[in-house]
Parts: sequence; structure tokens; C-alpha cells
Amino acid sequence: MKSLWNDKEASRSEGDPLRLRVYTSRLLGQEPSLVLHGGGNTSVKTTATTLFGDREDLLYIKGSGWDLATIEEAGFAPVQLQVLTRMAELPRLTDTEMVRAQRAAMTDPGAPTPSVEAILHAIIPFTFVDHTHADAVVAISNTPGGEERIREVYQDRVLVVPYVMPGFILARKVFELSRGLDWSRYEGMVLLHHGIFSWGNDARSSYERMIQLVTMAEDYLQKRKAWTAVRRVTSSTAHGVNGVEPQLARLRREASLLRGAPMIATLDDSAEAAGFAGLPDVSSIASRGPLTPDHVIRTKPTPLVLIGGRSGSVEAFAAGYREYFARHATPEVKPLDPAPRWIVWPGVGTVALGPSAKDAAIAADIVRHTGRAIQWAEALGGWRALPEENLFEVEYWELEQAKLKAAGSSPPFQGKIALVTGAASGIGLATAEMLNRQGAAVTGLDINPAVTRVLQKPGLLGLTCDVTDGGALKEAVETAIRRFGGLDIVVSNAGIFSPSERLEELSDANWEQSLTLNLTSHRMLLELVIPYLRLGFDPTIIVNASKNVPAPGPGAGAYSVAKAGLTQLARVAALELAKDGIRVNILHPHAVFDTAAWTQEVLEARAKNYGMTVDQYKRNNLLGVEVTSQDVAALVCAMAGPAFAKTTGAQVPVDGGSDRVI
Repeated sequence: MKSLWNDKEASRSEGDPLRLRVYTSRLLGQEPSLVLHGGGNTSVKTTATTLFGDREDLLYIKGSGWDLATIEEAGFAPVQLQVLTRMAELPRLTDTEMVRAQRAAMTDPGAPTPSVEAILHAIIPFTFVDHTHADAVVAISNTPGGEERIREVYQDRVLVVPYVMPGFILARKVFELSRGLDWSRYEGMVLLHHGIFSWGNDARSSYERMIQLVTMAEDYLQKRKAWTAVRRVTSSTAHGVNGVEPQLARLRREASLLRGAPMIATLDDSAEAAGFAGLPDVSSIASRGPLTPDHVIRTKPTPLVLIGGRSGSVEAFAAGYREYFARHATPEVKPLDPAPRWIVWPGVGTVALGPSAKDAAIAADIVRHTGRAIQWAEALGGWRALPEENLFEVEYWELEQAKLKAAGSSPPFQGKIALVTGAASGIGLATAEMLNRQGAAVTGLDINPAVTRVLQKPGLLGLTCDVTDGGALKEAVETAIRRFGGLDIVVSNAGIFSPSERLEELSDANWEQSLTLNLTSHRMLLELVIPYLRLGFDPTIIVNASKNVPAPGPGAGAYSVAKAGLTQLARVAALELAKDGIRVNILHPHAVFDTAAWTQEVLEARAKNYGMTVDQYKRNNLLGVEVTSQDVAALVCAMAGPAFAKTTGAQVPVDGGSDRVI
């Protein structure tokens, strides 16, 4: 591992301890093998002047909900140092009481809740303290004789602390161990099965000590031939109707039913994931526990290991989880859902599940790092995680239970999976973004490569695809399934407005182009997505047709006929798919001018032709309003939601009111 310290960048924060703390925290956060998605903690001790002119010592520590990779000054909670050190002297304190007392000692009530490790950081007598869950360090400790191996790696350079539950009891344990301790003898501290600390009186020394200490663990793995033990093979599963995608969609459905709400299921069929899943003893080693106890919140104690690639063991996993809960729960503890959060799929790879695309992505990262660490530990003599009673303590920690109680309502489409065609701009882009803002994971398809750039936010996947190419469309749909695990919402939107030609002038090329894109491509899409929608949750198809269906215009024969055919196709789909619970509804937008087809020049020419200004032309409807892509997207979201839960086959205009239609 290499130091990323840069003198020029660091100089911008010179003389400001908190800004330097932000700088080195981000350096740590850039390395996933040190911290993953909110893991790890950093702090700095400094002084500040109170409102009354007094000086007081403060600990700025990473606040709850912040990630080291992107943390800012606002992400650190300022806590009175004296209060924290006095709390360490208390013989006992519940973690709920500890959190309350830490918040009461904050000098900025608007700051985030301080980390549960604030007391531990406070009693370490150095200005800067860094804490990570370095894969290499934890992997070494997760072996038979792990403590002896850690001491072999570091000799007397670090303080070694046996595993203790995070929170007050960990801080109290270190406080007791450190009575009379000469802290200057040590460069850091290893918490077995948990992570590693480093410290220093300046930001650079604390950060680079962390890098050096982790490098020593990596070197140890190299020397013991463990580093190269990570297995990589090619995933052998076929794609398509008889391949991995339908099985993945069924797995996602079964797990979601156990959770009681739809989930995202992300497949990793990389060579590394397939290699891990194909280990002969993977069922045993993967089921011994997570890399660190913190991960249990995201992954549960163990994964579901499929047998023969079938999904019939999902319920068996749930039964095992319920038994695990019964073994350790006290009467006041309420069980979490029994659905798996990751799956080992021999011959294929791994699957990560979560309530949202972000949660699934976090679980997927943890799974990747866990797979490597397990193989390192196996090469050292065996993977040995914490006993399940310790994992249960963290999974059902009073602080985690409090978070669940305090959690607000979820976005309306959280856990839902959508596919939108024609998503690079206009109505398609607005729809994809709005569905995503309301919680859905969305794949957008478009022939315009810009779709891969405009759909780059979490839970958005943009794929370049010519939807008139059956092979390319099939590949894109399968990619979407592997990324998110299924389909619940399909917005069939791709289309083109053909050049204006009267029937006696209509060219074969324009006629065929309109029929191919505006009609045939939608039929091909339906054929591909229907099997997945049957496995979806409140599945729905929304077809974007046109005002030209009820009210065609002269010179628009190619467009109007194709859209009329599309409407009829959707009506037939509504009839055929109702028995599967799949709703099919139709939108008829008109005069949506904020799309790529309507340039300023075209608008001005059309408005002039009608003797209007551009603004008058845009509002040329009964309500006198401008219809935008956002308006159409809002109705798509309404149709996909509970308001239309008992509606299928409907045709709804989005046109401000047209006297020709009404």
C-alpha cells in the first residue's frame, strides 16, 4: 500500500487541524481495502474559544452517516474532550446513555451524531487518530492463532486488544488496559477481528503510520504465499431464457417476499467472484461469519449458498436465520427480516441484495472484500470469524434497533426496478431520473451514447442500445437484470417523429423507419420483458404513444399509423397480461417541446406558420399551459404507483387539453 500524501495539496490546509483531518480522512477513504462505505473513523483534538472567551479542548470526530471518502468539515462532530475522558472513567454505561451524553457535550447542536468510538479516540493521547478496518489486518486476525500472528507481524509496535463489542465497553476495556501505559512506545493498536488504529501529533505521521502498518500485514500475506491465493475463473453460466437472468429474478422475488418488500439483487459474475463461489468448500468457509462484525448489518451473519444453482434453499436460509435469532434473542428484541443479503452461486459468482440500489452496491463491495480475505485466511491455516453470539450482539445492538425505530418512510419506489427506453433526453431522461429520485433502480436505453453519461447517479444505469436491433435489445435487458435483479416497471418510450410527408409523397424509408422504431421495437421489448415482469412486484408497463392516435394530423401518416398500432399493441397486452397481474397503460403526450426534436429554429418556424409567438405556440391548448417532459414523467410515476394499482388498458392524454381530442 502506498502513501497518497501530496505536499502541494496538504499545504492548502496548513495550520488548520480540522482541514488537515478532512484531507487525510479522504486519503484513507479512497482505499476500499481500508474502509468500506461509512466504515472506519478519524478524529483530531484541538482547542476553541467559547462564546465567553474561554478556551476549551475539543475532539472533532467523524459523525454518523458520513463516509471518509467524501467527508467534509461539516461531517465532524465537535465534542468537549473533558466530558469524553471523564465518561471513560465510569464503571458502566449503556450505549444509548453514551450517545445521549456525547450529543449533550457537542458544541454545535447542528453537527452529526458523534461516532460511538468517540470515547476511545478521546483517551488515546495523540492529536490525530485514524481507525480503519484494513482487510489484510482483519484477515490475519481471523485465523486460528490470529493474535499470535498479529504479534508476529508487528512485534512490539502495536497494542493488541482482544475483541470487545464496539461502543462503551470497548472504550472502557482500552481505558483499563492503558492505565499506566506508555503510549509513546506504540505506533498503533490492533483490535482483533475488528480493525487497526494509528496515531500521531500531526496529520501526516498518523496517516502514513496507518499505511505502513497495513503494508506490513500485506507483506506478511505475501511472504506466506497467501496474497496470491485468490482464485479467479470464468463464470460458465449461459445467458438468456435458460440462463442466469431468470434464476436471478426468481431469487430476488423469493428474498423480497421474505423481507416483505422488494429488494435489489446485483450479480457479480466476475472471474474473482466466480472463483470464490467455485471453491470446493465454499459452503463451509463462507458460512463462518463476516470479515468484521460491523459488516453483519449489511450482510447478515452468513450468506445463502445455493446448491446446484437452484433457488429452492431461500426458505431454508430463512428457517436457519429464525433459529439463529431464537438461540440468542431476549424477549424485548424484535426479529429482523430473515431474507439473505448475499448469495454464493457456484459456477456463477455472488449476488448482493439490499433494500435499495445503494444498499445492494455496499453489500456487493463488502462481499468482494470478504471473499478475498477468506481465501487469504484459508491459505494461512483457516478462516475463523467471531462466534455467532458476538455477531448477534452487533446485528441486534441497541443502537441499531434505535435506528430502525427512528427510520422514516421509504421512497415510493424503493426496491423497485425500472427499465426506460429512449432515455438519453427528453421524456425518457426525465422519467428515468424521476423514478430514481422516488427510489427505483433504473436502466435507461438509448441509441445515443450520451445515455451512459447522463445516467450515472447511484441506482441509474445507462446503456447504449439500438432498440430496433433484437440482439442488442436482448443483451441490454439481460444486462439490466444482472445489475439490479429483475423488473417491475417498464416504460416503453423510444420513438421518432417522422418528417412531414403527405400520403402521395410518403417515402418507403420514412414509413419503414417509423414502423420499425415506433411499433416493432416496442413489440420486441414486450417479448423480452414479460417473463421478468411476471416475477416482479406490482408489475406495470407504461407505453408512450401520442395525441396523434385520437387526433392525427395531415402529413403525419407514418408517425400516426405506427403510434396507433402501438396503442393497439398495448391494449392487447393489457388483455393478455391482466391474469399475471401486469398492468398496461398508455400515455398520449402532445407538444412536449423540451425534447431534442424541438430546436429553437423549429419552434420559431412552427410558431410563425400559425401566426403566433413561440410562447403562444407552446401554450396552444385549452388550459393555456406548457407541457414539459417533467409533466409526462410525473404521470408515468403516477401510473407506476398505487394510484393506478387497479387500472389497466387506460389511455391518458398529457396535452393541456385538445379540442380535437375532447
